[in-house]
Amino acid sequence: METSLSKRLGIEHAIFGFTPFPAVAAAISRAGGMGVLGAVRYAQADELARSLDWLEANTDGRPYGLDVVMPAKKIEGVTEADVEAMIPEGHRSYVREVLAKHGVPELGPDDVSGWRITGWMEQVARSQLDVAFEYPIKLLANALGSPPADIVERAHDHGILVAALAGSARHAKHHQDAGIDIVVAQGYEAGGHTGEIASMVLVPEAVRAVDPLPVLAAGGIGTGEQVAAGLALGAQGVWLGSVWLTTTEAELPSPALMAKLLAAGSGDTVRSRALTGKPARQLRTEWTDAWEDPAGPGPLPMPLQGLLVADAISRIQRYEIGPLLGTPVGQIVGQMNERRSVQAVFDDLTRGFERALDRLNTIGGRA
Repeated sequence: METSLSKRLGIEHAIFGFTPFPAVAAAISRAGGMGVLGAVRYAQADELARSLDWLEANTDGRPYGLDVVMPAKKIEGVTEADVEAMIPEGHRSYVREVLAKHGVPELGPDDVSGWRITGWMEQVARSQLDVAFEYPIKLLANALGSPPADIVERAHDHGILVAALAGSARHAKHHQDAGIDIVVAQGYEAGGHTGEIASMVLVPEAVRAVDPLPVLAAGGIGTGEQVAAGLALGAQGVWLGSVWLTTTEAELPSPALMAKLLAAGSGDTVRSRALTGKPARQLRTEWTDAWEDPAGPGPLPMPLQGLLVADAISRIQRYEIGPLLGTPVGQIVGQMNERRSVQAVFDDLTRGFERALDRLNTIGGRA
C-alpha cells in the first residue's frame, strides 16, 4: 500500500489515521502509517504539549501529524465568554428538559466536564499550533477546510505538509488555490463532519479537480479492499478515522459506548447538527432525535451548539445514559464488530489489499 505520497512522507503504508487518542496515533505510526492526533479536545496548550511529548517517546521515530479545527477567516477579539453569552436561554432550557426526561444526574463536585470543544475557537487552535510547531510533526490537517493563510505559511516554513478536508470538488479546488498540499476527499459515509456526496463519486471528482495535487480518500473505508478501491479511484492514500474507535488502544469514555459501537450496524448512524452545530455523522440516539424534533428549538450554529451541549455530553458519558450515549462514527461501524489492536487492523488491511489486487489480476487474466 505504497504510493508516491507515502514515500515522500517516509511511511510504509499510505494509510493516514485520525484519532483523538495519543496511544492510537502512536500505534498507527509504529504500524507503518501516519498517526494524526486530533487536537480539538485540548482546551489547554500545555495538555497538548504533554500528549506530543508522549508521542515523541512512543512512535519509535516514525512520522506523525496533528489535526486542528479552525476557520479560514480570522475573527479578532471574540472570547469563549462572548460566544457563551450568545446562547439563547430557550436552548439551555431544552437541554435541561432532555436530561431531566432521562434522569441524567448532575456532575459531582469533584467531577470535571471532560467534553469541552473550545478547540473550535480560533484562538485556542492558534495556541495549539504555537505548541505543535515546536515538535517535528510531518502533517498538519484542518477539519474545517483551508486554514488561514498565515498558518499555511508557518507550516511550510517548518517543512510541514498541510492537508484539508473537502466534501466537494469545488472545495478541493479552493484548497489547491489556498496552497494546501494534500486534499482529503471525505465522502458522505464518513464519521464526523461530512458533506452530501458519497466517496465513490467524490474521490475521482476531487482527483480530477486538483491534479497533480495528491488526494486522500475518506469515508466508508475500513477494509483492505476499500483501500484498494480508493487508490483505484486515483487517491494517493486513505484517511481512516472511525475504524480506530474499537481498537484495544482506544480510550473511549465508557464500556457502554464501546458496546454500542460493536453492536451497531451501518444503518445506525445519522448526520446531525446536535453535537457541534454542523452536520456530523454519529450514532443515532435519543439525543440526536431530540434535536431533530420539530417541537424543539433546533441546533444552534457552530460553535454555539458545541458549547451549549458540552456539559450535557459529559454527564451522559459519565453516567452512561444508554439511550443518549453516542459518538461521531461513520457507516463503516457496521464492520467494527470486534475489538482488535491497531496492528491487527493493519494486518487485516494489508491482507484485504492483497486479496483485492489478486482478484483484479484474475479478472484481467494476469493470474
